[in-house]
Amino acid sequence: MPHPCTRRHAPAALLAASLLAAGCATPLAIHTPAAERPLAAGFTLEGRLSASDGASAASGRLEWQHQADGDRWTVLSPLGQIVAQLERDRHGALLRTADGRRYAAANADELLPQVLGVDAPVALLPAWVQAAPGPHGEVRARDARGRPALVVDTGWRIEYPEYAADDPAAPPRRIDLSRGDARLRLIIDHWTPAP
Repeated sequence: MPHPCTRRHAPAALLAASLLAAGCATPLAIHTPAAERPLAAGFTLEGRLSASDGASAASGRLEWQHQADGDRWTVLSPLGQIVAQLERDRHGALLRTADGRRYAAANADELLPQVLGVDAPVALLPAWVQAAPGPHGEVRARDARGRPALVVDTGWRIEYPEYAADDPAAPPRRIDLSRGDARLRLIIDHWTPAP
């Protein structure tokens, strides 16, 4: 049984302990004209995930189905085995782990850290993964096509070093989130907006 201090990271700790290689990007100054950023109400994405809390690190794959009234996150090991599944709807949230444990909570904010390995805000993630920050998000830099390259929101630093295409409305391909010791990187391999 995991130590009580690390139990909230248990499913993420089952993933391989290697982080994806870090990349470098220099965003352009904020004076670049802003591109219109569409915000899909629902989407499905598949990608590669790495997370670190300053003491431990893990990596694996993420499948996420998002709708306005609910979410389903599935984290898989690098070999494709399901490590954890988290479902959220208007009634609350339920986490199932590979070892058969179930955890229920009033909202997904209480359980998502066990899936992602860091304590990221559930309500803001759908906009963050679309590079469409909300009213409290401050765009600090844009790329050459006017898309956000660096956003600061609720103490989080959200970087967009790579987009899926040259189109100004293209979704991000890579997202780097950080706050304090928490680091989360998502590389999106497949993105499908809901019809």
